Amino acid sequence: MNAGVSLKHNFSMLLLKLFAVLACFHECLSDPQVHHKGYMLTGRATGDFVPKITPTASPQPFLPLLAPSPLSTFTNSTSPKLSGLCMLNFTAAQSLISITSIDCWAAFAPLLANVICCPQLHATLVILVGQLSKETGVLALNRTLAKPCLSDIEQVLAGQGAGDGLNQICSIHSSNLTEASCPVKDVDEFENMVNSSELLASCEKIDPVKECCDQVCQGAISDAATRLALKASDPLSMDGPHVLPQHTTRINDCKTVVLRWLASKLDPYHAKEVLRGLTNCNVNKVCPLVFPNMKHVANSCGNGISDQTACCDAMNSYVSHLQKQTLITNLQALDCATSLGLKLQKYNITKDVYSLCHISLKDFSLQESGCLLPSLPSDATLDKFSGISFICDLNDNIPAQWPSLSLLPASSCNKTIRIPALPAATNAQSGRKSPCLLKRL
Repeated sequence: MNAGVSLKHNFSMLLLKLFAVLACFHECLSDPQVHHKGYMLTGRATGDFVPKITPTASPQPFLPLLAPSPLSTFTNSTSPKLSGLCMLNFTAAQSLISITSIDCWAAFAPLLANVICCPQLHATLVILVGQLSKETGVLALNRTLAKPCLSDIEQVLAGQGAGDGLNQICSIHSSNLTEASCPVKDVDEFENMVNSSELLASCEKIDPVKECCDQVCQGAISDAATRLALKASDPLSMDGPHVLPQHTTRINDCKTVVLRWLASKLDPYHAKEVLRGLTNCNVNKVCPLVFPNMKHVANSCGNGISDQTACCDAMNSYVSHLQKQTLITNLQALDCATSLGLKLQKYNITKDVYSLCHISLKDFSLQESGCLLPSLPSDATLDKFSGISFICDLNDNIPAQWPSLSLLPASSCNKTIRIPALPAATNAQSGRKSPCLLKRL
């Protein structure tokens, strides 16, 4: 496993650029049919980069390379310098720690933060405290121990390859290990106040797609958290549309306590699957990109488009700034395309500049890799020779949809998302065949 080496940003960009070459070479040579967890990759050409699959063989997804083989020189783990004050059992959670360190690998952590690294890190904190509660009977660390424990967690992860500064990247504080403002932390008191059997039945196993729509487990967690929060609140002030901000904060803090209790009732692997599935419901609801000032685009594309070249140059320049931010999921890309389109329309840009300028969904994700992550929870993988890899979804030029009042995107719970197929034509400028199309079955 990796030594606690902190790779610099320039090195990260160099590796990503090397990947881009490999990815383009792959797109040119290969796109056989591959099935993986409800997704189908279709194409016309075949090549040696994608594993051949027989009708009886287990499907193997194509994992794009994020780091080339020189990374193998960094795959020796180091012994972390721990405080000696923290009671968290890192040894029992070694498998979980290993997954988290890879998901938050070195300089790539900021690029994977929104979808993979931070959800996995938050789940790890919940599980570590939840598992400890089986010995202590308390679903939180006290404030004295929380700070050294958080430092130990960062040291342990860094010793296995995770990047430095994860606390800043993922907005983690020592209070994330305490009960914060939740008035209940003792296991016995918790189980006397909530319907624990119903809570466990609702959440011990979830479908990551259905849960985001049906919210069976999320509803049970909210009910339990509200019951806990009521201990320190006026019941009337916790009901209705005018809930005070401090009560909302208290309920959210109690939700963390509820999640720790759930984690104590499940083995770490299944707890991780449940927590990542719940987090993913929120991840896919929001476009994580920051949209910079778009007046330059408005000047070139607003009030009718007199100069198409100038308009598309402005759009491409604007989108290039978005491509430097982070990797996002396919559903986030749909939301980002809609959000940007609505903002542009407020600047009196009425024509479909997405179609005019050939803006695709992957243009909203990190362009160094040209990858959209799948909407379902996933983890990065590490090979000591080939480096860090992760699953890409819709890794092609699916056109971004220009929003209109008559065709605003509906919730994914209310419709089947259909991605239009692209013709297998040849790009006249590059001479490159259209890349593979990844469709959800």
